[in-house]
Amino acid sequence: MFTVSADPKTIVSATADPYLKNIGDKILAGERITADEGLALFENGSLPFVGALANWVRQQKHGNKTYFNRNFHIEPTNVCVFSCKFCSYSRLYAHRDEGWELSIAQMLDIVKKYDGKPVTEVHIVGGVHPKMNLEFFCELIRKIREHRPDLHIKGFTAVELDYMFRKAKLTVEQGMKQLHDAGLQSMPGGGAEIFHPDIRSQICDDKVDADGWLNIHRAAHNLGMHTNATMLYGHLEQYWHRIDHMERLRQLQDETGGFNTFIPLKFRNKDNEMSHVAESSVIEDMKLYAIARLYMDNFPHLKAYWPMLGRKNAQLTLSFGVNDLDGTIDDTTKIYSMAGSEEQTPSLSTAQLVALIKQVKREPVERDTLYNVVKNYADIDLAELEQNPIYN
Repeated sequence: MFTVSADPKTIVSATADPYLKNIGDKILAGERITADEGLALFENGSLPFVGALANWVRQQKHGNKTYFNRNFHIEPTNVCVFSCKFCSYSRLYAHRDEGWELSIAQMLDIVKKYDGKPVTEVHIVGGVHPKMNLEFFCELIRKIREHRPDLHIKGFTAVELDYMFRKAKLTVEQGMKQLHDAGLQSMPGGGAEIFHPDIRSQICDDKVDADGWLNIHRAAHNLGMHTNATMLYGHLEQYWHRIDHMERLRQLQDETGGFNTFIPLKFRNKDNEMSHVAESSVIEDMKLYAIARLYMDNFPHLKAYWPMLGRKNAQLTLSFGVNDLDGTIDDTTKIYSMAGSEEQTPSLSTAQLVALIKQVKREPVERDTLYNVVKNYADIDLAELEQNPIYN
C-alpha cells in the first residue's frame, strides 16, 4: 500500500520496466518528461510508482505545506445559452423560468454578508446569460471594488468571457482590458474540459474551442493577471487526450508563466446527458492527480477541489502530488452538487479545513489568491481555533 513516506528512488530502482525506470530517473533528476512518457505513465505506471514520484515532487516544491484560502462564491445565474452534455447545472435560456438570475444588487448583498469577516477572495462564475453582458459585469466588479477594495475579485471562465466579448464586438484583448480596468484581478480555470476536438465536439461542441480558451488566458497573462487551469476527466476521453490537454497548458505556461494552479475536475454523472457514463474510481483519480503533478512541471501548484471529491478523498490527494485544497467556499454552490458531487452543502470553516489537513500530517497554510502566505496554522492548537468565532 502506498504511503507518504514511500521512497521514490527505491520504487524506481525496483521497477522491472526499463522504460518506466528511465522516466522515473528523469523525474528524480528534475528533467521534463515528454508526451510519450506521460502516456506511458498512464498506461503502465502503477499507482505506487506514480504516487511516490508525485509526492516527492510535491515535497521538493512545497515541503509539507498545504494551502487553502478563505473565499466565497457568487453564481450570478444558471441560465445558459450553451448545452454541454456533462452539465447538470445550467438551464437553457428557453427554459430560464427553471433557473435563477441574480441582479447586481442581490450579488452585492452576498458580498455585504461578509463585511467584517476575514475572507480574501470572491469567486464569480456561472452560466452564460445573454442579458448579463460585459457592461453588466464591469458594473458589478466596480461596485464590489468600491464596497470592499481589499477583496480579490476572481471571476469568469473563458467560456463566459468569449461570449461577452463576441456580443460586445470586441477583441479578446479589448474585452480583457475593460474587465481588468474595472477591477477584475484574476480568472478561474473553468471551461477547459478536454481540449481535443474529437472529445470537445461530443461534450461541448457549441462553446469556445481550445485555441479560444488558451488565447483568453494568454491575454489575461499579458495584462499581468494570473489565472488557473482545469481539465474535466473521467468520461469519454482516452489517456492521450489528457496528455494532449496538459501539453497545451504546459506550452502556454512556458510562454507566459501566468498560471497559478492546475485543477483536475472529476466528471460526475448525475442528472445530465452523460449519465450512462461510469465515473472513475478513486484509484484512477489518484493516478490522474499524480501524473498531473509529474507532467505539469512548470505549474507551481496542483489543487484538488474538495467539494467535488469529498473530504476524505481530498485528503488522500495530498499523498499524490496535491498541495492545495481550494478554500472555505462558504456558499450554496450548485455547479457540482447538482451533478452528484460528494459535498451537497460545500462549506467548511477555517477550523474544519485546518483539521482536515492536520489529520493527514500536513502543514495548513492560509494563502491569498496569488499564494502569498496569510497565516501558517502548523503550531496553532485546533481547540483554540474551534473556540474562536473568527475561524468558524
